[in-house]
Amino acid sequence: MMLFWELFYTFFLIGLLNFGGGGAMVSLIQSQVVTLHGWLSEGAFTDIVGISQSTPGPVAINCATYVGYEVIHTAGFGTGAAILGSFLATLAVVLPSFLIFLVVVRIFDRYHSSAAYTYAMKGLRPVVAGLIAAAAVVLTIRVHPVSVIAENFPDWKAWTLFAAALLLCQTKKLGPIAIILSAGAIGLFIY
Repeated sequence: MMLFWELFYTFFLIGLLNFGGGGAMVSLIQSQVVTLHGWLSEGAFTDIVGISQSTPGPVAINCATYVGYEVIHTAGFGTGAAILGSFLATLAVVLPSFLIFLVVVRIFDRYHSSAAYTYAMKGLRPVVAGLIAAAAVVLTIRVHPVSVIAENFPDWKAWTLFAAALLLCQTKKLGPIAIILSAGAIGLFIY
């Protein structure tokens, strides 16, 4: 029962302490799930992020759902308990935003045109960009010891696919859906 509470509490904190959406939340989830609690390996977490980004829905909710299931299932509980773990983690990551939204809606009309609000939003933009950049680093580089996570880039084909996706994203301005679907199809073919 303690594991269920710990899972709920962890994802509630993730939902409460994040600003900037799922992409910015990835490094926070990784630090809690992989580094602090050791519930998943770095490779397994990267797989979860990849699946979460390529399935419909917000990445943080998809991550929470999968991690909740995996943590409880790996702890030796049955499928029903693992589904409950998925539900609790998903509810926990969404609940803070929902509660904060209820409060913000009440006061937004009063303060949305104030200078303090405008400055706060301008100050948060670089923070969100930094969190997204941190997520990219977390998914590619192991901190102790500093090295590329081998499970994520196992060979030259993976590096080539990564470089091609990055190049297409920057030069052709292709949307992320087209790049994800193309990379998935190429990955099926070459692996």
